[in-house]
Amino acid sequence: MDTREVLTQLKNGEITVEEAELYFRRQPFEELGYAKLDTHRKLRSGFPEVIFCMGKVDKHLLEIFGRLYEAEGEVMGTRAAKEQYELLKEQYPEISYDEVSGIVKIEKTDKKHIGCITVCTAGTADIAVAEEAAQTAEYFGAHVERVYDVGVSGLHRLLSRLETIQKANCVIAVAGMEGALGSIIGGVVDKPVIAVPTSVGYGANMKGISALLTMINSCANGVAVVNIDNGYGAGYIAAQINRLGEAR
Repeated sequence: MDTREVLTQLKNGEITVEEAELYFRRQPFEELGYAKLDTHRKLRSGFPEVIFCMGKVDKHLLEIFGRLYEAEGEVMGTRAAKEQYELLKEQYPEISYDEVSGIVKIEKTDKKHIGCITVCTAGTADIAVAEEAAQTAEYFGAHVERVYDVGVSGLHRLLSRLETIQKANCVIAVAGMEGALGSIIGGVVDKPVIAVPTSVGYGANMKGISALLTMINSCANGVAVVNIDNGYGAGYIAAQINRLGEAR
């Protein structure tokens, strides 16, 4: 629960003064010994903590997932292996898993999705990173349009979806190889573009460094860049921008 929910429930007599007081007495984080769960992050930033599943041992993942679910009524994890999903599913049968992006989540069913973020990829090999971005933004309450496989080797494909791209509050451009997609989109929209370099490409792509350097050196205005394969980071920032756009 957030502060407003606690106060609303107190006002409606759904919880006691003592229960509300207990909520506000909690630390800004929950100490687990091996981890400190940032349970007040939503109060500060508007978005709750998300779990990075890769590298976590099973018992830690299970406890962190359960504590965040209990605190927020929903929970999301990124970079989850199928084995981790199967582990979580034994305890939380309602959990969903997307094998493409590696996202596991239990999501509130009454969530509203506002505004518009468009997620574009240069090729189909970039979709895993793009889906991490798209589903992150959706989890944080944004409406997302997907425009996939519109790279610069066939510019007409991108131009055929220009109306969808231009109407968005923010555009995410996901590309490997030479990473030119961010610059192309930056030149045809009046909204922020978040470029995501991917590790897709042949040897000289250097596991995404080539695309990263292209995007950082873009001559198009309004293009910002996140780390290689960082779909989550792009989706988070896009959700923040989208909120600002809808608040106008």
